[in-house]
Amino acid sequence: MSFAPFKVPYEIQERFKRKVAYFSMEFAVHQPLKIYSGGLGFLAGSHLRSAYELQQNMIGIGILWKYGYYDQARNQDQTLNVTWHEKEYSFLQDTGIKFQVTIHEHPVWVKALYLAPETFKTAPLFLLSTDLPENDYVSQTITHRLYDANVATKVAQFILLGVGGAKLIDLLGFQPELYHLNEAHAISAGFYLYRKFDRNLEEVRKRLVFTTHTPEEAGNEKHDIYLCHRMSYFCGLSVEDVKALYGSDEDQFNHSLAALRFSHLSNGVSQLHGDVSRKMWEKYSGICPIISITNAQNWRYWADKQLYRFNEAGDNYGMDDRKKYLKKRAFEIVADQTGKLFNPDVFTIVWARRFAGYKRAGLITTHEERFARLMSNKRYPVQLIWAGKPYPMDHPAISEFNQLVHLSKQYKNMAVLIGYELTLSKRMKQAADCWLNNPRVPREASGTSGMTAAMNGAVNFSTDDGWIPEFINHGHNGFVVPKADYDTMAVHEQDEYDLNKIYDILENEILPLYYDKYDTWRQVMKNGMQDVRFAFDSNRMAEEYYRLLYA
Repeated sequence: MSFAPFKVPYEIQERFKRKVAYFSMEFAVHQPLKIYSGGLGFLAGSHLRSAYELQQNMIGIGILWKYGYYDQARNQDQTLNVTWHEKEYSFLQDTGIKFQVTIHEHPVWVKALYLAPETFKTAPLFLLSTDLPENDYVSQTITHRLYDANVATKVAQFILLGVGGAKLIDLLGFQPELYHLNEAHAISAGFYLYRKFDRNLEEVRKRLVFTTHTPEEAGNEKHDIYLCHRMSYFCGLSVEDVKALYGSDEDQFNHSLAALRFSHLSNGVSQLHGDVSRKMWEKYSGICPIISITNAQNWRYWADKQLYRFNEAGDNYGMDDRKKYLKKRAFEIVADQTGKLFNPDVFTIVWARRFAGYKRAGLITTHEERFARLMSNKRYPVQLIWAGKPYPMDHPAISEFNQLVHLSKQYKNMAVLIGYELTLSKRMKQAADCWLNNPRVPREASGTSGMTAAMNGAVNFSTDDGWIPEFINHGHNGFVVPKADYDTMAVHEQDEYDLNKIYDILENEILPLYYDKYDTWRQVMKNGMQDVRFAFDSNRMAEEYYRLLYA
């Protein structure tokens, strides 16, 4: 097929006719395409699926990572081993488009590959690669590893996504009315557009919108402005010009601050995160308004339809039988990986997501006596599963993963799994009776894993952060740790408070309900399934983006 001029190859709904180019460092559209690390990619993948279902005039711009994020393996003692394997994708089309982008004052060749909508039922997705024989080895490595630990390589990746993506759009002749940056990784596109529109920042602002996912200033990407300049990040502008243009004298270039000043509108990814973001950035002048559009996940891709059919038919026996089957099937993976045989009749708690310090993967294990009692409770037996990928250079997170592995050797009813990607994620949600989520409030901007857990008959049990305040009605469709005055607490006090509340609710409410009043438990599960069905389906989110951010 010819790729220029490019049109979205399906009929567009009139209300979604505005042309949008959606930039993201990662997209989790399907298990075989391993170009994602965690929540940002899961969100972007669901967004593209819903854009396809709603027939929106949108294209995705991303990067084809040769080695993906990394492959999670084990050392001899079962601890985490980071491995890298080259990926091959026969389902991607070579567009034949090759062009050059200046990186480190050096022309780098870029090729564009294409994921057609029908392949995985997504909006069209273009992926950039520098892994070409025309490039020197260092230039080839730009697209080797997602979130490369080398700072210069990471800056080069940001240039490729932003400048390279914007240049590709010009070569495609797509002419979007809006460039949507999913996080600030691609804000270099703003400098490309600034040059394209004769140094008129208002022309850039008209076209740029931005989604922020980070609820604390320290978590936003900053890099030495002189390094960025040497890397050709600013498309020919001097450091002085850049500082004047984005209104900062700092020698650390703040990508998110630039995105907020170059865009005409931005959004946080939950109601709470919108509030947190507005407070966080209010001390800066010249930033665009920040609204809230709560993240969501694609129901059609994630939900177990059989569970929903039994629920709609009022067939409780069918629901119970189906959930038990889903647990049993998932437990085969547990047995295969760990040699432990889990029982589908036993209450199963799952903690599975990206490992990061603020998410507190091992929180429930830190009260040793209480944890030992929980794991040996004969009246209310439990099984616990952990899964998730730490960032390969995040040594505290890797240490936490390994501590859980060593602890699991003491218990037949505790397992730690590897290979946490889309397929295992879905299986873990099907394995869970209880989906445990305990980030430090308010560190989780949205967190979407509990949405897809509810779509698979798991009951959410969470601290009151991200999307949870918009969803959980305690005891009705899930369980939530009541907020304390976290602002006045030291970190260890917050951890202690949350830990005690988690045990109190688990021991006094959740376990007795599951084992002594299962009919009521089933109703809580059903309520969660129903409440998540439309409010947290990404079709709602994709429609809101057009109505609130793109209008």
